[in-house]
Amino acid sequence: MSRSFEGVHALRDVTLELRRGEVVGLIGPNGAGKSTLVNVLSGFDRPTAGAVELEGRDVTRWQPDRRGKHGLARTFQHSHAFRSLSVRENVEVAALGVGAAPREARQRATELLDIFGLNGQADSAASSLAQGDERRLGVARALASRPRFVLLDEPAAGLPEAETPEFAAAVRAMRDRHEAGVLLIEHNMALIMGICDRIYVLDQGRALAEGTPAEIRANLDVAAAYLGESAVQDSEAGR
Repeated sequence: MSRSFEGVHALRDVTLELRRGEVVGLIGPNGAGKSTLVNVLSGFDRPTAGAVELEGRDVTRWQPDRRGKHGLARTFQHSHAFRSLSVRENVEVAALGVGAAPREARQRATELLDIFGLNGQADSAASSLAQGDERRLGVARALASRPRFVLLDEPAAGLPEAETPEFAAAVRAMRDRHEAGVLLIEHNMALIMGICDRIYVLDQGRALAEGTPAEIRANLDVAAAYLGESAVQDSEAGR
């Protein structure tokens, strides 16, 4: 797919495949087109050229809520929580939005708040959460719809380093327990390299590389575009 804004090419002929039961990383410098790609995939934007398919069905012109009801969920870089509702109610609303009965929605909320360590704040207003907790709430809201595919836009931003392993375990659970396909945009390279099955790299709107974490780590083009010249020199020295 491609996406242009008044002659500026945010995406240029990018092809990406996400399968159920895998975690796929999406990395690249700021302005590479990562969030634009997620907006197009989730229906908040449309491609200038190309198409989006969901399990073989062309959904390019579907609105986000329709994609959500067919198993596609996402998070955002900035909180989209209902700030006047409680933390629990935010998760319940997400479940109700895809047709869950009230009792089931409450059960899902309880389970997810426990997984993400938010049960102690379940009755607090979402507006009272710290940034890291807001991120966890966003992921819990996305999972409340029981999606088959989840697009996570920098979900670990603002998380204390000590909480990263716990968050990584939650992402693995999406893949292993729920058999969801997870697309993960992150600048935390240790997190990306530690949990992803495959990684796509964008640079200036183009797909620069795709491969396993080991292949991406050894790719000198990726090092030059994303990790910096020092990384290229270190890689060459290691060879």
